[in-house]
Amino acid sequence: MRVLVTGASGQVGHALLACQPQGIECLAPTSHELDLSEPQQISQLLSQWRPELIINAAAYTAVDRAESDPERAFAINASAVEHLSAAAGAIGARLFQLSTDYVFAGGTGAPLTEDAPCKPLNVYGTSKLAGEQAALALGEQALVLRTSWVFGVHGNNFVKTMLRLGAERQQLGIVCDQTGGPTPAQAIAQTLWKLADLPDAHGVFHYSGNPPCSWYDFAQRIFANAVQLGLLKQAPKLTPLTTAEYPTAAQRPASTVLDCTRLQRECGIAQPDWTCALTSCLQQMTTP
Repeated sequence: MRVLVTGASGQVGHALLACQPQGIECLAPTSHELDLSEPQQISQLLSQWRPELIINAAAYTAVDRAESDPERAFAINASAVEHLSAAAGAIGARLFQLSTDYVFAGGTGAPLTEDAPCKPLNVYGTSKLAGEQAALALGEQALVLRTSWVFGVHGNNFVKTMLRLGAERQQLGIVCDQTGGPTPAQAIAQTLWKLADLPDAHGVFHYSGNPPCSWYDFAQRIFANAVQLGLLKQAPKLTPLTTAEYPTAAQRPASTVLDCTRLQRECGIAQPDWTCALTSCLQQMTTP
């Protein structure tokens, strides 16, 4: 199978190439080699190489910066997906689009199913929802995988930010009233490859780590493991903060725990245990 992977330098893109199954021929152009804002480049590449599947792992993920840079966020998260969807339709390829829990307003506390009403609170979430809609216009050839709080060894993420701040500061305030599911990038990549083997899988699926936690809970586990593994000499003192006490440019949803039972029921793919994955991730960081 020929697969085009966009965003290969990011967390999930890197993991996709690292666990690429046998029998898969991947093309993973850099942003310099394929400008996703140029429909002609996309169309030309797809018509020449003719992949059977496109996995779009490219995204604008700077949530706060998107508030002052909406044009760029929509160009990458929405318009580029529209171009990919149209080009995929022209050659009969499937399109896998990664999305986010931030398409929801959250706040109910109950796990969110795939058909729960979408009401993003910020530019990033709005642009990602537009990207979902562009992908799904492809019909049964499209699959949207919503995930949350992605972390891994490569790229920028909360785990790396905590390790950096933990080495610089003795005290940290962490938001305690936003709840979600940390999700390892490697597990997302493995799930996407499993879905690639299921030709009838289409539509929207949820996939996130279990058990649910707050950012404060997540940070506590990160620092406890980091000290145990020798990545930090000691953990900083953590102070729980409410969202109101930690204002940001972009409004965040309070609770975006994803209900992932559809993926388990229809595709046999279970949620990953993020606590085990975090340990593995930190262990890899200790290896030169």
